[in-house]
Amino acid sequence: MSDELKYWVGFSRVPGIGPVRLRALLNHFTNDVAAAWHASPATLRALGFDQRTIATFCQLRDRLDLDAEWKRTQDAGVTVLTWESQAYPHLLKSIVHPPPVLYIRGELSPADEWALGVVGTRQASSYGREVTRTLVAGLVAAGVTIVSGLAYGIDTMAHRAALDAGGRTLAVLGSGVDIIYPYENRDLAEQIVRNGALISEYPLGTKPEARNFPPRNRIISGISLGVLVVEGSTRSGAMITAAYALEQGREVFAVPGNILSRNSGGPSFLIQQGAKLVTGVQDILEELNLNMVAQQREVRQALPDNPTEAQLLQFLSAEPMHVDELGRAAGLPIHEVTSTLTLMELKGIVRQVGSMCYVATRETKLSA
Repeated sequence: MSDELKYWVGFSRVPGIGPVRLRALLNHFTNDVAAAWHASPATLRALGFDQRTIATFCQLRDRLDLDAEWKRTQDAGVTVLTWESQAYPHLLKSIVHPPPVLYIRGELSPADEWALGVVGTRQASSYGREVTRTLVAGLVAAGVTIVSGLAYGIDTMAHRAALDAGGRTLAVLGSGVDIIYPYENRDLAEQIVRNGALISEYPLGTKPEARNFPPRNRIISGISLGVLVVEGSTRSGAMITAAYALEQGREVFAVPGNILSRNSGGPSFLIQQGAKLVTGVQDILEELNLNMVAQQREVRQALPDNPTEAQLLQFLSAEPMHVDELGRAAGLPIHEVTSTLTLMELKGIVRQVGSMCYVATRETKLSA
């Protein structure tokens, strides 16, 4: 597997080859990433690559020592996940153009499937900090993982509040996971590694350049069930994250603030556009159907009793799935899917959340 992963690491270092071009390249070579890495210039041209990208790729390929790059990654204690990895976050994989490679310091958990992005301004007010602390504590008590970007202000408060409450938190970086930005958050980053993970689509050694952060925001929203915007102007990075969340079909939440404050402009605009106004943690838990996962309750051991239930459960998550889609994924007739889901719902293994749409209960996924 490491022989394949080193090629993915190599592609992550090639500017100009993003998710779309890499997918086209892999499709051409029937997902043989090694063959894709050694593609000829003629093949690249036939696939629509421009001459500049071809030249850059070929030059980098000639000088890059993939074995050394892979050893560097291993020595840093970094896990590499790709589109092909079973551990690649399910929600993130469902977005348009998910990152081909994720670098992870720390550990992802099945519990992280129930995550909320919490974002806001770097110039947080005392009100914004207190609201973040209060809401995050309530979310953690309900078993929700907190996702943010390790920036000053609201991001930092969200991570710290999650850790203080004994919860899990994920930090998505606009640099390599070996380069902490801002530098002052290096101790916080190490705490996150022990109680969650640092995540980046950028290879080791990547500096925190401004152009890296907007794409980073799509991962914050993509890995989460929804995004909470606490404070921020209408032109803030938090609004970019909210826009990505809407594109990805995620829930957007906003905290009302002082109408005279510039940093209330973003949340106020989102509320006007239909975002869920948040006055307490219950507003979020109810919207995401997470009321039943209070941390104080014991996890039910609701394991499937037969192979059909187990087969369906592996395709279900916190993201609603229609019975037709589930039947296609499992290769089962619809009448068998619906009858099995009815029994699973009675057992508390799954829950119906819409017309013929089902999700796995959080307790079930955690105990599986």
